[in-house]
Amino acid sequence: EVQLQASGGGLVQAGGSLRLSCTASGLAFDDYAIGWFRQAPGKEREGVSGIGIRNGDTYYSNSVKGRFTISSDSAKNTVYLQMNSLKPEDTAVYSCAAGGADKAGNLDWWEYDYWGQGTLVTVSS
Repeated sequence: EVQLQASGGGLVQAGGSLRLSCTASGLAFDDYAIGWFRQAPGKEREGVSGIGIRNGDTYYSNSVKGRFTISSDSAKNTVYLQMNSLKPEDTAVYSCAAGGADKAGNLDWWEYDYWGQGTLVTVSS
């Protein structure tokens, strides 16, 4: 059974930082792309960042480029999302998802196969 466990959300002031973690089990981690997605109240889910585990290619939405950094640790089957210079508009439930390696670079949420539960990030002004 494939499982993805997201953690690390919380409450932070604008300008602060958080690091989210997504730990996967039940899949060949290196054969996948992992994406981070977020959904704010009343808004559609949007892709934030993705990484191809084997080739290490990374991708970011324009809204987070330069502030967020995605990385992976294959020994721990974990992908991290370091979020710096957080803004109130970053407030959302953040979820991670796994898709085939060919999905690396694709931040369309419907292209991903396996999903973890979300973790809430709240940025106060």
